[in-house]
Amino acid sequence: MDSVPENQPPEPTADIPVPPVLATSAPAKPARKKTWLDKILAPLGALGAMLAKFFAQIKLFIIPILKFGLPVLKTGGTMLLSMWVYAMLYGWWFGVGFVILIFIHECGHLIAAKIFGLKVSAPMFIPFMGAVILLKESPRNAWVEAWIGIAGPIFGALGALGCVLIYQATGNPMYQALAYTGFFLNLFNLAPISPLDGGRVVTALSPWLWVAGYVIMGIFAINHLSIILIVIMVLGLPRLFSLFRAKTDAQRRYFEVSLSQRFYIATVYFGLIALLIVGMEQTYVQTH
Repeated sequence: MDSVPENQPPEPTADIPVPPVLATSAPAKPARKKTWLDKILAPLGALGAMLAKFFAQIKLFIIPILKFGLPVLKTGGTMLLSMWVYAMLYGWWFGVGFVILIFIHECGHLIAAKIFGLKVSAPMFIPFMGAVILLKESPRNAWVEAWIGIAGPIFGALGALGCVLIYQATGNPMYQALAYTGFFLNLFNLAPISPLDGGRVVTALSPWLWVAGYVIMGIFAINHLSIILIVIMVLGLPRLFSLFRAKTDAQRRYFEVSLSQRFYIATVYFGLIALLIVGMEQTYVQTH
């Protein structure tokens, strides 16, 4: 018998052919006819894409304009409104001059806040209430708050003094009336009551002076039955009540002012009050 080798390789087998798989596809749908709506929307879509591209290119110019233009519009618009209101009562020239004096006063607050690195809003004029500037961040301490508060009356006094000089040069009594009004309004603003400027100044002297301010303002409000004075007193109540609440360490540190700083701000505060009183006396006109 023939012997078979143990390690003999198996005989090769033929590969079984696999039939090819044919790709099947769904029957093609007939093309949809464009309707009248498609014909309208197609150019509108192209126009929208063009506009989007256009505005994307000019947004770098529009955003800065809006940031600058809106505050100017707010200040300028309310300023013109106040001019019109006062002009209806006192005549155009006096109304315009009166609002300009208020604007000069507000510029003092703006400049002082910028010097101390504080962000503030643009001035907004309110007829019969003057104007308001909002601090976007709190002052670091009472010393900073006092200077921001007194800067307005200092600039306002200079504006009234400018009216005195114009009166002396022209002899026009309207400028004398504007000067007297400017001296009076800035003196009124130095009353030691929040939210007036004087209420901010006395934070560097003693917050308890707010109580004296409320007594003075209350007497005026009762004698003159002024709605404006009552509104001012109501707005200042939160700060007045804060005197009688317990304070944190941070709140106590806020009112810490050195003796030299307190003396300096007191000299400027009471000195300015004296100068404004003298200015009122010099520009007062007796009416019959």
